[in-house]
Amino acid sequence: MIYLDYAATTPIHPEVTKEMLPFINEYFGNPSSIYECGRFSKTAIEVSRNKVAKLIGADDDEIVFTSGGTEADNLALKGICPPRNMSRNHIITSVIEHHAVLETCNFLKTTGYEITFLPVDEYGLVRTKDVEEAITEKTALLSIMHANNEIGTIEPISEISQIAKKYRVYFHTDAVQTVGHIPVNVNDLGVDLLSISAHKFYGPKGIGALYVRRGTELYSFLHGGGQERGFRAGTENVAGLVGFGKAAELALQNMDLEAERLSRLRDEFIRGILYSIESAHLNGHPVRRLPNNVNISIDSVDGETIVIMLDSHNICASTGSACSSRSLGLSHVLSSLGVSYEKNNGSVRFSLVKWTSEEDIEKVLNVLRDIVATLKVR
Repeated sequence: MIYLDYAATTPIHPEVTKEMLPFINEYFGNPSSIYECGRFSKTAIEVSRNKVAKLIGADDDEIVFTSGGTEADNLALKGICPPRNMSRNHIITSVIEHHAVLETCNFLKTTGYEITFLPVDEYGLVRTKDVEEAITEKTALLSIMHANNEIGTIEPISEISQIAKKYRVYFHTDAVQTVGHIPVNVNDLGVDLLSISAHKFYGPKGIGALYVRRGTELYSFLHGGGQERGFRAGTENVAGLVGFGKAAELALQNMDLEAERLSRLRDEFIRGILYSIESAHLNGHPVRRLPNNVNISIDSVDGETIVIMLDSHNICASTGSACSSRSLGLSHVLSSLGVSYEKNNGSVRFSLVKWTSEEDIEKVLNVLRDIVATLKVR
């Protein structure tokens, strides 16, 4: 199998699995217990918290563990914007956000919040001018993703953060697609909150984190015990958190070299597609994009059909976000870019990773070209 849907999920790295196993089979103590077995689990969690903090240039006490990126997004938005807050009841986000942000905004709208959905340009970039013009005296939060999960466009987060600081507005970014793949430093970005998901960079599923800058006023929406300094109640998944920490540790090793290699492979793949398939078009920014993302549209063919035919050749790709693949609708991201119905319907996303080889890309390119030729004849 050639798997090229790593933006949806990645396999657990063997070293991550090895690190997790003792906490599944042997060290099972509840971290909230005061006896030695529990203290051992608690120590393991704090070691992992340190590793995750180092990955993004944060302090340990600024990391709140969650069940993944979706919960981190929910905690960021609902934590800054509690229901029925009439003094500052305005949120600004973009039209191409992940559904974890969009649907949370739609929920908050029912509780009295006004939501501004900023447009993007043809490449999926948010305009800083639009951000500043949208801010009012009632704006409580800006939430703009670091990089888009479908088209790979990297947003001007550090520039937007300067605007947020100017107007004293909290700024959240969903960095699920960037952390672990490209250098991410919360101080360079200037954000107050940042969402992470472990399974996007060789960690286990069901584990994530929200970075919360010290001094940020955040309300909890999950109540119970006092875990995670009261921000997130519930007995911790120790094995998962240990795996998260190990994945973070591994991500720091050779990140720049790996990103450079993947960027070359990505560009080679894009050139091959555009050269050999006359009706193919690249979606997203040609330069400001994730090193592992290739999103294309092909005229007069159905993207879902291409994905199914690729699967028959043991090649895994997608038509967009895994979280919305069952909705049977067009990509809200591509529609927001002004992509026509025909091109939107014919879109396919490939995402590469450290194990992707030039041989893989060459084989996929040949198979894709034959599939498109077959569909065009029909």
